[in-house]
Amino acid sequence: QVQLVESGGGLVQAGGSLRLSCAASGRTFSTSAMGWFRQAPGKEREVVATISASGSSRYYADSVKGRFTISRDNAKNTVYLEMKDLKPEDTAVYFCAARRLPTIGTPNPYEYDYWGQGTQVTVSS
Repeated sequence: QVQLVESGGGLVQAGGSLRLSCAASGRTFSTSAMGWFRQAPGKEREVVATISASGSSRYYADSVKGRFTISRDNAKNTVYLEMKDLKPEDTAVYFCAARRLPTIGTPNPYEYDYWGQGTQVTVSS
């Protein structure tokens, strides 16, 4: 069993930055691919970024390429999402997710086994 707890969300002006963290419990973090997803009101959950278990492979949604960076620290059981140049359309609840196997990430949220409770990110114009 893996428990995920997100933090770092908040209210920021357009053009600003935030850093989200997702702390994981359990011994399997270092072998789990991780993903960040977001869901805005009235919209489906969508992928933001994913990272493989080793950290060597990363995927970004087109809408965040060049602005967001996903990283992980397996020694701290934590995955991060660095967000820069935030836009009002980035406003959403952000979730982290863990995938047991295989060890590469996927943009499909249905292939993740564990989810955090989410953290709100609000970008004002």
